[in-house]
Amino acid sequence: MTSSNKMMNKIVFYEDRNFQGRSYECSSDCPDMSSYMSRCHSCRVERGCFVVYDCTNFMGNQYFMRRGEYADYMSMMGMSDSIRSCRMIPMHRGSYRMRIYERDNFQGQMHELMEDCENVMDRHSMANIMSCNVMEGNWLMYEQPHYRGRMMYMRPGEYRNFMGSMRFMSVRRIMDSCY
Repeated sequence: MTSSNKMMNKIVFYEDRNFQGRSYECSSDCPDMSSYMSRCHSCRVERGCFVVYDCTNFMGNQYFMRRGEYADYMSMMGMSDSIRSCRMIPMHRGSYRMRIYERDNFQGQMHELMEDCENVMDRHSMANIMSCNVMEGNWLMYEQPHYRGRMMYMRPGEYRNFMGSMRFMSVRRIMDSCY
């Protein structure tokens, strides 16, 4: 094994609890896992961080997975057995910057974040985040304060309109500690 292979991110999905049954190994983005497995009840993240989705093409509910063993993560995290896609989160070295806006299309009150924010309402007097511009780093946005509830993975880019009724009340950087 070359040194570059040792550094690759890697997650292994198992059909049954406790790392049993058929498995599928992944080291990059996979938009449709349904051809590899019919269900998933446990996984092992050997290196890096991933976001797994309950629908194909990186849609649906999202779950953040860092290095570790999840022998029965489906029931532990309240997930169904229908993991259908996964996205590898690239390692980021450097600063983190994100601008959050209270309205769609970068309108209304704006704040620039460079660190975690466990309660947007308390810190910035914003009732909700409706758009954002991620300039540097990878972030997780949560629907409840203190990094709870459903979440969304945000990579660098412009997000003009958060579709649906999901509100974001806390924001956390994905730090290199998961690598």
